[in-house]
This record gives sequence, structure tokens and C-alpha cells, in this order.
Amino acid sequence: MSAPTENLHSLPGGLRLPANKRLSNATQIIDVPVPTHLVVPLQQHSGETSLATVSVGDAVLHGSVIGEPEGAVGTYVHAPTSGSVISIEARQLPRRGEPHGICVIIESDGHDRRKTSTPPAKDRTALLAAVHAAGIVGLGGAVYPAAQKITQGLLSGIETVILNGVECESYITCDDRLMREQPTAVIRGLETLLDLTDAKRGIIAVESDKPEAWQALRDVGSRDSRVEFVQIPAIYPSGAEDQLIYLVCGQEVPSGGLPGDLGILVQNVGTSAAITALVDSGHPLTSRIVTVTGEGVERPGNYRVRFGTPIADVVAAAGGYNSNAHRLLVGGPMTGFALTDDALPVTKSCNCLLVTGPAVQLSNEPRRECIRCGECAAHCPVRLLPQSLYHYSSRHDHAVLAELGLKDCIECGCCDLVCPSHIPLTQIFRDAKHSVAVDSHAKQRALRAEDRYRAHIARAESRSAVVADAREQKKRAASADAIAAIVQRRRPKQSNDREV
Repeated sequence: MSAPTENLHSLPGGLRLPANKRLSNATQIIDVPVPTHLVVPLQQHSGETSLATVSVGDAVLHGSVIGEPEGAVGTYVHAPTSGSVISIEARQLPRRGEPHGICVIIESDGHDRRKTSTPPAKDRTALLAAVHAAGIVGLGGAVYPAAQKITQGLLSGIETVILNGVECESYITCDDRLMREQPTAVIRGLETLLDLTDAKRGIIAVESDKPEAWQALRDVGSRDSRVEFVQIPAIYPSGAEDQLIYLVCGQEVPSGGLPGDLGILVQNVGTSAAITALVDSGHPLTSRIVTVTGEGVERPGNYRVRFGTPIADVVAAAGGYNSNAHRLLVGGPMTGFALTDDALPVTKSCNCLLVTGPAVQLSNEPRRECIRCGECAAHCPVRLLPQSLYHYSSRHDHAVLAELGLKDCIECGCCDLVCPSHIPLTQIFRDAKHSVAVDSHAKQRALRAEDRYRAHIARAESRSAVVADAREQKKRAASADAIAAIVQRRRPKQSNDREV
């Protein structure tokens, strides 16, 4: 069953970008050899950093738990191969924000011995627990723990499950190759999610510039009548979660809300395939497909990489850098970020390593004043007013920024690309969000401090009242004793002489 493209809803804004997909999607997925040392971060997911469950000197097997979740949002971390733990320390990581994190460094023994595992039971409780224990997260980039996302959706009831195979950003093709080579795993993962959630509708959304992936999925098909296949127009950023929901369902996720509020669950096709692997073998998530591409690498393609593998090893497996190599990015050209060190490890969020040539550059023209042309607003897929956000970001007016919906900016970069004044709007909005978060955190700390101070004063006043009451009672007792003594002294003495 399929839904034609003309039945979809129109995405506001967006851009038609050069795809640049053929650089990497023409060859099959290749396994990158296990490196001598793997640097496995204990936070490769949204939420709290996991706690190390191993110590230096411990032997581990492929799939052994080396980190367990702490806090409301978190997941398990597993050893990507067999070997021994030689260090647990802070290392630099390929991510925005906090650039360092605690990592477990494993020295491979070269045997890649797996920990014995069994497929989980089919009932909902056991399967959800298994997804959580397997460390499965959203592999589209957000890396939110899959089991917790499903559980949150179940609280409000899930009517529709959407598998995101859109992959709208230029250069990235890891989902494309996965759908071509493992369509059965992708579809079975969706069927498992439908059974887990009792959803009435399951949709696999594929962008129209992936005809081979579309055909592979359609050829396999599904016996489940709830499953549909939908082609999405090749418009960036149609693969963003909220935008995909609007395209397919015509429903808008409210500001500050979640897809679960609409009865919708969205998961990446890579996450779906990981769930199928878990159901079949019980194996946890220890690797992912990474696109290695760009004019600066010898053999662009897609590679299956163990988490913790140095990026340099992945690039080497792709033939290494060539003479055109100019800049290394994690992610695509719109949402990715540059690295200066390729010794950093691959994590669950790393879907692409883009090695650009000198021609793939942001404009070198100087930044000019905003002319309020409105191009940024016309192309914003969230219907924001970037020119106004820019104006109030420069004033650090957090109250107005909140009213204008700064938190709803998805940092897609469309406004950057169309701005004739070459203003780095996305980075400005990212900095403004950080400033708002810091200000909010400071206010919360101040409120907590005020609450503690008020509680301290209340306790002090209470203690003072108790002491004053005790003193008053002691004073009254002393006064009573003094009065009793005076009365006793004034009382006439009785004579013992008998009257004659």
C-alpha cells in the first residue's frame, strides 16, 4: 500500500539543494576493520552521562555493558569489541557544546569475541526493556533513547508510527544504502514498533531522490495492512521530525510540545533496523553506518563503523584524504560542524564525515547590515521571523525572543544560505539559545537560593521562638518560686505553747 506524493501537505519554506548523493551511494556498505584502541564515550545519547560499570584492567567481550544509565533519560553503553579496559578518562568528543566527556578506552584483543545473547521475549514489557538495555537510540541525529521515546508516546497513546528515511541533507546517504541493502530489516522493525504501540498506521517515508531505496522497500513489501510507503518531495529540511509529521499527516506539533502529544511516533530507519537485529539475535547497538564523502576523500562511500573508532581510521578505510581535502565536517554541509582533529571517535550521532574541497566554502564576502528583505522568513520551515530574532538577539532581549519562538528554531541553516547580507543567523540563534539557557539556569539558581534563604530564616525564627518560649517559661517558673518564697516568709509562725 502506498500514498502518492500529491496527497501530502505542502512544507512551508525550505530549499531545493544540490543533492551530491552520487558521490557515495553507488557502492555497497563496507565494514571498517576494528582498530587497536577504541575510545567509547559514556554519553552518546540525549540525557545524562552513563556511569562506568567497568574498571581499568577489566576484560570485556563484544556487547558487554560498560556503562549504565543514570537519571530520567539515559541508556546503556556497550563494548564494540573484545579486549581489556586500559583507561577511563575525559577525552575530546565530536559534538557541539561541552567538547569533552568521560570515555572508556578499550584495547582490542583482535578476536572480536561476542558476549552470548538471546533474542528478547515478544511481550511489550520485555521487548521495551530489551530495547532500553541494548542502547538503541534515534540514529537520525537526535540520539534520544528509543525505549524512552516509545514509553513517553504510550502514555498519550500512539496512533501513527513514521519511519524517517527522508535523509534530506546534501551528501549524506547512509539511510539510502541501508534501505537498499536491508529493506526487510527496516520493514520488520516498523512492524515490531506497530505491535509495541498498537498503532493503527505505519508509514515509511522516503525522499523522491532515492528511487532505488523506494523500489527495494516496495519489492519486499509488508504483510501488515497497516504499513504504507510514502514518497516525500526532495525539499530541505523535509526530514526534520516536525516537518515530516506536517508533510505526511498535516498536523503541526505545538510549540513546546512533542509528536507524542499528537499520537505520533517518529523513528529513523536505522533505528528500525537496529530493533530488528535485537529481535533476531539479542545483540545491542555497537556500530552504525557512516557516510564518508566529499571531494577531499579518495573513495567516498558508506561504512559500518564500531563506536569509538577514531575518525582517522574511518577516513583511511575510505582511501584517505586526497589533494583536494580542505575541511573535515561531522554531518552535512547545512547542520554539520568542522573538526580540527580526526583522532576523535565515531559516536552514535555521527552519520556523516564530509571532507570538503576548497570550492565548498561559505562566502568570503564580508558581513553586512540586515536589509530586512524577508528572504530568511520566506524560507524558514518553522514560519519564524529570523530578521526579528536577529534584531532582538543583538539586544539580548530574552523576553521578546521567547515570544518570537526562538526555542522553535531547528537550526536548519536555510536562513544563512539565502541571506544577501551574509549574516551567520543560525550561529547567532544558537548562541542566543545558549544565552537564554544560561540566564534561565541562573534565575533558577537564584530562586533556589532565595527559597533556601527563606527556609533558613524560617528555621531560625522557629528556633528563636522556641528559645524565647523556653526562657519565658523559665522566667515564669522563677517568678512563681520567688512569690512562693515571699508568701512563706510572711506567713505567721504557729506557737507550740499550750494555753493554761
